[in-house]
Amino acid sequence: MTSPKVTGRESPLADKHILVVEDEYYIARDLERALRAADAIVIGPVATLEQGLALAESQPLDAAVLDINLAGGRAFAIADRLSERAVPWTFLTGYDDWALPARYQAAPIVAKPYHADRIVRAVGAMIPDGGPA
Repeated sequence: MTSPKVTGRESPLADKHILVVEDEYYIARDLERALRAADAIVIGPVATLEQGLALAESQPLDAAVLDINLAGGRAFAIADRLSERAVPWTFLTGYDDWALPARYQAAPIVAKPYHADRIVRAVGAMIPDGGPA
């Protein structure tokens, strides 16, 4: 998987704090690499619900990418905490929206397998102008 590098203009992710919660090591590293190539500041990646919640509660964040299934647990509590803080997030998952609890069926989803440029575009589209929450 290649990571996109924005050239000739500033990346919409430049200096943005992006939380990555993903329990599959290689996917987490690919996400980190893609976001860093787009000049984002990656928070994490972390692999557990507890680690994700701790960062969601304590770090300045502009957006987040959340794997739904975290070693048997679910990332819904992280999504809820981010929403309380008005931090936009997307699920990165192999689940279809119909397999999610009703309150998350309209949530943004990037399907696995994914291409690095798609996740960078999806995260960039979520971030409003301004600083981290």
